[in-house]
Amino acid sequence: MASMAEGRSELDARRAVEAVLMVAESPVEVGMLAQLLEMAPARVEALCAALAESYRAEQRGFVLAKVAGGYRFQSHPDLAPYIERFVLEGQNPRLSGAALETLAIVAYKQPISRAQVASIRGVNSDGVLRTLCQRGYVTEVARDPGPGQAVLYGTTPLLLERLGLDRIEDLPPLGGFVPGPEVMEALEQGLRPG
Repeated sequence: MASMAEGRSELDARRAVEAVLMVAESPVEVGMLAQLLEMAPARVEALCAALAESYRAEQRGFVLAKVAGGYRFQSHPDLAPYIERFVLEGQNPRLSGAALETLAIVAYKQPISRAQVASIRGVNSDGVLRTLCQRGYVTEVARDPGPGQAVLYGTTPLLLERLGLDRIEDLPPLGGFVPGPEVMEALEQGLRPG
């Protein structure tokens, strides 16, 4: 008797991937898809790549994205204005500037302690870190082995999912956000009393 995978056509496999991803609440890892479809992970990867390319070629309103170590459907990035209008009503309030700043510090410097975050920001960040933990974007990842064994924080897969990233290493480099030495010199000159 042939296994499910041997008897499954390419069309059936594509449809099965689409169906699973349609009902999934979070990105589905390749290993899970391979297990469900009784296929080799490499074949599932190729299948997902083919699906993603076909959606791009057809200029669909959604894409198949690899984020947080798995695959999911998400709206096409160029349709963001329509999606924003649709989902803004009744949603959780947006993150404050302090929360976004703290989240960026944790994302780029993790694992990091509360004291280190406060040192970089120049203000106490306990409340902001608590909020980010409650929203599921930041979590305790370890304890500092030094004196006091401070809690160390890092980002979560939910943050990767919300940012549309597969790995934290996919964050853009900080160099693009830091002004060069000539800009810093001009700023210093402008701030000196005349």
